[in-house]
Amino acid sequence: MLFWHSQPEHLWPSPGELYPGPPSSLLREALPLPYLKQEELPNIPRAEPPCPAFQYVLCAATSPAVKQQEETLTYLNQGQSYEVRMLCNPRLGDATQGPRLLKSVVRVVFHDRRLQYTEQQQLDGWRWSRPGDRILDIDVPLSVGVIEPQVLPSQLNTVEFYWDPTKRTSLFLQVHCISTEFTPRKKGGEKGVPFRLQIDTFKPSDKELSPEHLHSAGCLIKVFKPKGADRKLKTDREKIEKQPVHERDKYQTACESTVFMECSPWPEPSSGPHPPLSPLALTSPNSCKLLSPERLCSSPPFALDTLGGSPAQDLNPGASILETQQWLHRHRFSNYCRSLANFTGTDLLKLTRQDLIQICGAADGIRLFNTLRARPIRHRLTLYVAQEASRQENEVPKNPDSGFYQEISLDELSAVELMGKLAELLALPANQIHRLFHQGPGGILILLSDQVVQNLEDESYFVAVVKKVQNPDGYYLVLT
Repeated sequence: MLFWHSQPEHLWPSPGELYPGPPSSLLREALPLPYLKQEELPNIPRAEPPCPAFQYVLCAATSPAVKQQEETLTYLNQGQSYEVRMLCNPRLGDATQGPRLLKSVVRVVFHDRRLQYTEQQQLDGWRWSRPGDRILDIDVPLSVGVIEPQVLPSQLNTVEFYWDPTKRTSLFLQVHCISTEFTPRKKGGEKGVPFRLQIDTFKPSDKELSPEHLHSAGCLIKVFKPKGADRKLKTDREKIEKQPVHERDKYQTACESTVFMECSPWPEPSSGPHPPLSPLALTSPNSCKLLSPERLCSSPPFALDTLGGSPAQDLNPGASILETQQWLHRHRFSNYCRSLANFTGTDLLKLTRQDLIQICGAADGIRLFNTLRARPIRHRLTLYVAQEASRQENEVPKNPDSGFYQEISLDELSAVELMGKLAELLALPANQIHRLFHQGPGGILILLSDQVVQNLEDESYFVAVVKKVQNPDGYYLVLT
């Protein structure tokens, strides 16, 4: 049986328009999708969320053992054909203007970031152990509306095809690798790694220009040996049913089909001498030309620290997408460059703490939030000092700033630190300042020790009196 998900009532065609049949064959069910939270702007009336131009639906049930706010997970059987329905909103003219046919590229890629860095090596090893087999394939006889399907021998995990967005299109896919083939210990499907099934849709170009990117969406899958997905799904259901009622609320409601979630476009493979990787920091085919995959992904996270030639700075709200990606690398957030691929500096600064935790996880999300909101470090003690005008020209070196108060900031709160700052301020050699005094009650001179410095009141102001001394030759400083 083929299942249909309810879409927003506005703009979308009814199921009967695209898939005529008896009403009993259509299942309409709301999906608890973890959409990214958006901040509400003041004084702007709330409106309905915009309807996406495209939507892809995988006719396979989601796992009930996925917690709230996490991405859905779908179990698939190895080699079994699964339908993916390609839906297009015909009333949004931007997607259907120009050429009637659209090009879509379907990929099965790694979700694990560790495997993404070594994707080409993993695929080469799989090709060597399974000669002649493919990771992803199209079941052409079952597919409807699929035009010119292409399977490139050099790309085992990618298929391409054309389709008419105004007509019914159902793509049947087969995944031939199982999740445990990429784990160190093959103990069964439950220990396997998750894959990401992603679809990128483009508008073909009339000339030799790159096709225009229209939409990208993906979902998480795990692939089991034949019938293993059914057993795993049953096990998850039984596990959730045994949980107390208050514990069940922590998990998502399972759905009979999986709706792909919008994501960043997958970067084009590199055409250079290096093998194509799955870069985390690339954003789109255009940005792929600006920062090569080798520089962004095959190097350690610190590889871009020297791009600017200066210490890392705060993110500028006017930063472009490329500058935002470089900032993420400099601050050791390379793993999330792809998730934040299309974000400018303003977009990133608008994200709330909860948004960043949802995208990057608890630890890195909090770290990224604190880095974005970092304020200049406040010094522990701030003093204002002016130099007393000397009565004799040969008493001290001339300082053009004499008579004006200048700020001195202390972090260590030590006498040595204060003496060094005063020497710089007064243009005196630091090694010739032998004593530092503070004028106390009744005009007495108090030797400034670390303890006295620590007890000085913040934002106090003093006049520095410089006294020339002999034997040894140097100076005494008195703060009055």
